[in-house]
Amino acid sequence: MVKEIILNKTSINVYKYEEKTENGLQKISVQFKVTSEEYHDITTLLYKGTFDVKVPERDLSFRAKIYQYSTSFTNLYIKGQVGDFMLVLLEVKG
Repeated sequence: MVKEIILNKTSINVYKYEEKTENGLQKISVQFKVTSEEYHDITTLLYKGTFDVKVPERDLSFRAKIYQYSTSFTNLYIKGQVGDFMLVLLEVKG
């Protein structure tokens, strides 16, 4: 099972990973925990919208954009909080 993805050189530990091909493009779905301490860095990264994606355990590398995104919390600035993030990335060509 995949335990890590890398978005623009930022490593993210994931607890759920799904991978498929859609219309010839890579599509991955991941779920991961974000602590209040990581919240600002992770959300700032995700606001970029497009990423260099690496999945080391699958020897997979591609450019992707956010296809779908959700979180169990909207404000993790309260110390000690942990949120579940769900992210679907779809490969972009060019």
